[in-house]
Amino acid sequence: MTGHRVLIALGSNYRQAVHLQWAAQRLSAFISDLHFSCTLWTEDVKGSGLMYMNQLAIGTTTLSIDEVEQLLKEAEIASGRTKQQVTIDLDLMLYDDERYHLRDWPRPYIQQLINDII
Repeated sequence: MTGHRVLIALGSNYRQAVHLQWAAQRLSAFISDLHFSCTLWTEDVKGSGLMYMNQLAIGTTTLSIDEVEQLLKEAEIASGRTKQQVTIDLDLMLYDDERYHLRDWPRPYIQQLINDII
């Protein structure tokens, strides 16, 4: 079976570096040829004043899109994420040629991180 190309956005507003590293380990369990962008600090887009550390990951997987989405959601829950304390946010941005989270693509930090990884 051939692999599907995936691009995942990672973000955290609590113990950011620790949680991004934790998420990277989780992603490596089901994504091969995994590469990460640099990290980038941004303010919360909702204006809460919280600072997020953001990163992109790209790689391939043999899993279906539904399986990938389920594993991302399970990782968010396992990290202890709450509405206020985003230990980890994992968004599937690209699966093969299909884009998701369309409102996030134009964000300057996403564009900067894409240029770093692709």
